[in-house]
Amino acid sequence: MSTIFSKTIFNELRREGTLCDAVIRVEDVGFRVHRIVLCNSSTFFRELFCRLSGPSEHQVFSFSQVSPITMSLILDFIYTDSMVVTEENVLELLAGAESFSVGGVMKACCLFLEQRLNTKNCVHIWMVAEFHTCPKLRQKAYLFVLHHFKEVAGFSVKFLQLSVQQLEDLIEQDELNVKQESIVFEAVQRWIDYAPLERQGHMAVLLSKVRLLSMSSSYLVETVINNNLVRKCVSCMTLVIDAMKALREAHLERPLTRARLPSAVLMTIGGSEKECLTDRMDFYDVRADCWLPMNSREKTFRVLHGCVFLNGSIYCIGGTDLSNILSSVRKFDLVSHTWQELVPIHKPRKCVCAVALNGCIYAIGGTDGREQKLAERFQPENNRWELIAPMLHFRSDACAATLHGKIYICGGLDNEEPLSSAECYNPKTNEWTMIASMDCGCASARAVVYRDKIYLAGGHINGASLCRVIAYDPLSNQWSTMTPMIYARRHFGMAVLEEQLYVAGGYNNESDLCKVERFDEDSSRWSAVRDMEAPLYGFSFCVVERHFYNASNLPKLTTGFPICP
Repeated sequence: MSTIFSKTIFNELRREGTLCDAVIRVEDVGFRVHRIVLCNSSTFFRELFCRLSGPSEHQVFSFSQVSPITMSLILDFIYTDSMVVTEENVLELLAGAESFSVGGVMKACCLFLEQRLNTKNCVHIWMVAEFHTCPKLRQKAYLFVLHHFKEVAGFSVKFLQLSVQQLEDLIEQDELNVKQESIVFEAVQRWIDYAPLERQGHMAVLLSKVRLLSMSSSYLVETVINNNLVRKCVSCMTLVIDAMKALREAHLERPLTRARLPSAVLMTIGGSEKECLTDRMDFYDVRADCWLPMNSREKTFRVLHGCVFLNGSIYCIGGTDLSNILSSVRKFDLVSHTWQELVPIHKPRKCVCAVALNGCIYAIGGTDGREQKLAERFQPENNRWELIAPMLHFRSDACAATLHGKIYICGGLDNEEPLSSAECYNPKTNEWTMIASMDCGCASARAVVYRDKIYLAGGHINGASLCRVIAYDPLSNQWSTMTPMIYARRHFGMAVLEEQLYVAGGYNNESDLCKVERFDEDSSRWSAVRDMEAPLYGFSFCVVERHFYNASNLPKLTTGFPICP
């Protein structure tokens, strides 16, 4: 309070012109200030004023590096710790704050730019941050470029203005997030085409950073080797011919090459393995088509629990340890790899639905021996669960997803009878409403949002596992039948990663599964991907943004198996 009070007093004195001992002049505008206040917020002014000797009252200091408006904003911040930052003034404010070494203004400008990063401005913000020596903003913008490379390379004008050294630095990074290496080659071509006379000589050095062994043979033959700049360059032709030779000699096995790292991974937590609880936590790297373990310093054992990923942590809710039905809630921090016990849910439940919406976590339904209507909401900032309106139906072993600010819960069991009904919760009104029913009831299915619809897959009816997939469109309030999965499964994992829907593990009509498959709505087909390391049932499955954990602790991946063109 004392700091706020003193700043308020000094600002009032500034407005009155009382006790001011210097004038800051910009163009024809003079600002009466107190030297001691400026010294407190700026190393520039502190060094300037400390060098002076002799009479100093109302001494005038003229500056030309900023406009009067920008200087006024900087002084407002120095005196009040607040100012108005806009898209129109942020760059000049940042430059002025750097000139006058006002760290608070620089921090505010960097935060403003960081919150507005998008595929069209991220390269510009990266360059601005580098020019003004803002390392944290530079790193965030740089990673944004890497993680959204396809969109940036395709639509950002500033991308075309990168230097060859900057482009070379980008495309050699493992962190570059591209589904196919062809995207990198086409980005290089687009960059050269922007100024062909100046840049065509850079093709060889840039092509050496493209991972040719990750391309399909057909793309190398039909596109890369037929490129005019490649054909005219001996070094380029050598690179391509060597890659084609290596692929040809490898036959069905792709030669080892360093895999690009994805911006997000799929992760499994807990579950049952061969009828025993497991503490395993594995993640799937879509670039390397590989499953790897995630180590933790503590163990957690539970099955049939709810799970969400929120703000860098994974929350496991309820479930069972096969001896007891649990009410406990545990949070796994992906940075420290440690578990933390949180306040429990109101009633022990297994087969509970858990979703995240607007920064909160919801735990809905489930069973403690009897199906529940119970619904509750967790606020991470105060570690508190609060009851919300109960569902309209008792449900256990249902599935839930969030879309357009609402929660949808579908199917499940009531008194061991499969439900075909579904309902929707609106947090703004704290009300549940019924939506269109499915064509038949099911339990232990999974639901995710995919292409603005709620996809519901698998489950079981009277003990028979299903491979069916249906989709709900909130706009029409109708369900439609989609392409069924390859394998029937229940109590499995389902998530959406990079515009494709993944399902993993679960139980079919005979045994637990380790099979993983993915669905692409554009082709309307399911395809198999790398099996999990072990068959799992009743585990949780979520998408984890990789920058939340320390990737330097993970093994560097190489790929040695076929990669789709």
